[in-house]
Amino acid sequence: MKFLHVVSLTLAAVFAQTGSSFAEYPDRPIRLLLPFPAGGAVDIVTRVMAAKMGEDLGKTFIIENKSGAGGIVATDAVAKATPDGYTLLITTPNHTINGALQVSLPYSTEKDLVPISVIAEVPEVLVSNPKAPFQTFPEFVAYAKANPGKLDYASAGIGTLPHLSMELLLQRVGVKVTHIPYRGAAPAMTDLLSNVVQLKLDTYTTSNPQVTAGGLRMIAIASSRRSKLMPDIPTVAELGLPGYEGILWIGMMAPTGTPQAIIDKLVAASAKAARDPGVVERLTRDGVDLVGGTPAEFAALITRELTQWRDLAKAGDIKLQ
Repeated sequence: MKFLHVVSLTLAAVFAQTGSSFAEYPDRPIRLLLPFPAGGAVDIVTRVMAAKMGEDLGKTFIIENKSGAGGIVATDAVAKATPDGYTLLITTPNHTINGALQVSLPYSTEKDLVPISVIAEVPEVLVSNPKAPFQTFPEFVAYAKANPGKLDYASAGIGTLPHLSMELLLQRVGVKVTHIPYRGAAPAMTDLLSNVVQLKLDTYTTSNPQVTAGGLRMIAIASSRRSKLMPDIPTVAELGLPGYEGILWIGMMAPTGTPQAIIDKLVAASAKAARDPGVVERLTRDGVDLVGGTPAEFAALITRELTQWRDLAKAGDIKLQ
C-alpha cells in the first residue's frame, strides 16, 4: 500500500508539472518555418499575423524561411521536430498538392502533422491580356469551346496552385487551353503582359496595378463571394460553376503529438489576431481574407483537397517533374 501511495504521489506530481508547463506555454520563442523565400505574399501575411499572435502569447515567433523542393524541406523538418509547440509550420496548398501528386515523401501528409488553423486566405483572380479575343468570362468559355487549343495560359510551374486551379477550372467548363509553365510568377506575368499567353490565375496584389494601368483585364475571382476590393468582378461560381474555388490558403501546423492544450492556445491566438483591427486593415487592402479557423475546419480542407488534386491529376494525367 505504501508503494502504491508513493507511485500515486509521483504520478500526481508529474501530471501537475506537465499541466503547469502547458499552462505556461510558451516560455521561450517559437520557431516558425516557412517553405518560401522572404518577401512574398505568404511571408508578409505570416509576419503580420505572427507578430500579433506573439503579443497575445507573450513570446516572439522566430520566422525561418526554409524553401526547397516545393515545400517538402520545411514540412519534413517540422514533421520530425519535437512535438512541444516550439517548432511550427506555415504551409499552403503546396501541402495537399505534394501529398496528392508526389510519388514519395519523407513524411506522411496525413499522419505526421496536425492542423492548428487556417490563418488567412488569398483568392486567385483570373486575368487576361486586353488583346485576347474576349472581354468576359462567358466570352472566354465560348471562344475556347469554338477554338480548342488556340489559347494559352501561364503559371509559375507544373504543380503550382495556379496550374492546378486553372486545370480544375478548364475541366469543369470543358474547354482546352494550353498550359505554358514558367520558372516563377515574374516571367509568367511578363509574357502575359506581352500577349505571348492570354490568361493567368494570379493574386489581386500583383495583378491589380497592371489592371489599373490597362495592361491586364480582370474577368473573374475564384472565391465563394465577391471581393470588397473589386465588387464589380463576378465569382467563377456565380458564372456557372457553383462550388469552384481557387484559394491560396495559409495555414499553421504542428508535429503530431503536440499536446492539445498547446494547440488550443495557438488556435485562440490565431483567431484573436485575425480579428484585430490593425491586422485586418493592413492585410485586407492586399486582397487577403483573415480567417483564424479551427483545427477541424483545417483538417476537413486538407482531406477535401487531397481527394480533389488526386482526381484532377488522374483525369488530366498531371505529374510533378
